[in-house]
Amino acid sequence: MITEDREDTRAGVARDWIARARALKPRLEAGAPSIEAAKTMPPDVLEALHTARMFRMLMPRSVGGAELDPATYAQVVAAIAEGDASTAWCIAQTSPGSMIAAYLDPAVAKELFGNANSVFTWGFATGQPPCRAVPVEGGWIVNGTWTFASGNRLCQWLGGHTQLWDASGTPERLPDGRVAERTMLFPRAAATVRDDTWDVVGLIGTGSDTYAVTDLFVPSKYSVVQRGIGRDQQLPEGVRGEPEPERRETGILYKHSNQTLFQAGLSSVAIGLARATLDAFIALAKTKSPSIGNQSLRDDAWIQARIAQADAKISAASAWLVSLLREAWQECVTSGEISFPLRVKIRTACTHQISEARDAVDMIYLEAGATAIFKSQPFERRFRDMHTLSQQAQGGIARMQSVGQYHLGMKPHLFLLP
Repeated sequence: MITEDREDTRAGVARDWIARARALKPRLEAGAPSIEAAKTMPPDVLEALHTARMFRMLMPRSVGGAELDPATYAQVVAAIAEGDASTAWCIAQTSPGSMIAAYLDPAVAKELFGNANSVFTWGFATGQPPCRAVPVEGGWIVNGTWTFASGNRLCQWLGGHTQLWDASGTPERLPDGRVAERTMLFPRAAATVRDDTWDVVGLIGTGSDTYAVTDLFVPSKYSVVQRGIGRDQQLPEGVRGEPEPERRETGILYKHSNQTLFQAGLSSVAIGLARATLDAFIALAKTKSPSIGNQSLRDDAWIQARIAQADAKISAASAWLVSLLREAWQECVTSGEISFPLRVKIRTACTHQISEARDAVDMIYLEAGATAIFKSQPFERRFRDMHTLSQQAQGGIARMQSVGQYHLGMKPHLFLLP
């Protein structure tokens, strides 16, 4: 049994997992055009990912998962993104969702996640009409539509975040006035999946489709606390939540909210994507001489400085988040939770990763000149992927608002604070 708070043990585990991810890079790079064309992973790529256990990083050991620490997980996602950003995005979307296994009855958790090839995801609930669940004997009747279900084409089960309504059509209210919610779990085969909605410029290979259910009966045992986040997580500063009775796993990983892992993983896709773009440009600069210049890119002092600048942006942003995630792990070991100031820093670091990575890719794309516009070159798809990624909620500078509020002594918005 792995001792979770042994730093030397975790370092060895991290090296193994990162090396495993990097070993997949050639296959992912070669398969990237096919992944984009099919909007999903082809069978050989998917088999390689399952063999390397890339979808099991955050699952409990009780169902055959790895229960990796978040710092290792973020670095593995970045390594996968060096090969293909869509593949890494699917892993970063499905893995935190699989943390709900920690909240399920063990038999149900094994049913959903016990198979070595199990993959699970959920999408975002559409606003109107609201996704809702009405209690009936033995479970719930569920109606709803969810969007942006990245990786759903790889999944056997899906989740749906739903508001709880009674039979008369009245929403159930919490003491603070918010509508009560739970996440419902159902086989993908029970949903209607629209695969014609994902028509986008980048991250095309994620197949982030829309799915819906109508009057679907979901037994009680297939529902879980909303978004798999315990009532003792994501609280305002100074508030100590009551223990979450539905969380059955006691590992250190599950003292982190899955929102922490969503943010760390999705933003780390940007880091791997930027690193791969820089590596490709370095290879190009060693051989390319612009037709209107009098020296090779390699010998151009401006290009030399730009390479260093891009490397600094990528490396510093990545190192900061990894350091914060290691600190968060230690806080969970010693106090059972991540302190509020550290949660604020993690929020900052995740958005900062995306911002710095995007700047690095833009810089490199510009310096690559006309070479960058050809689909046969390794820049065009990565440029599109980066600018699609940075449009996601994690990448918006508006996410920094709560951070600024905190530093100014105001009451910060809790939305997307890990």
